[in-house]
Amino acid sequence: MSTPADCRVSDTHEWFRVNGKTVTMGITKHAADELTDITYVEMKPAGTTVSAGGSVGEVESVKTTSEIYSIASGKVVETNPEAAKDPSLVNSDPYGKGWLVKLEVSDTSAILALPDGPAYDKKHGH
Repeated sequence: MSTPADCRVSDTHEWFRVNGKTVTMGITKHAADELTDITYVEMKPAGTTVSAGGSVGEVESVKTTSEIYSIASGKVVETNPEAAKDPSLVNSDPYGKGWLVKLEVSDTSAILALPDGPAYDKKHGH
């Protein structure tokens, strides 16, 4: 599964899809595969302010628990209730139904400076 071209990806394997001031984010297929079977997803509730580099939540797998970090400051405006109910969506459809959180971000420049999906895939040998 290729990383979509409309996603920007951080070094810690979070993807960001910018739509105006709303940024949808999740973890990459590469990260989901490394974690193996994801068993639990917990995101910060809507209304939570997140600093650049701050955690928006965590995913747990049979192997480990991983924090999910935002590269930009913003406010959580929505979390994905389907992923919370069925964490396997993060493994099976990480760029679609397995998204994790939507942020309202005033400055998207840090996100837009990240490599896009194809550049990320090339860097990670996909």
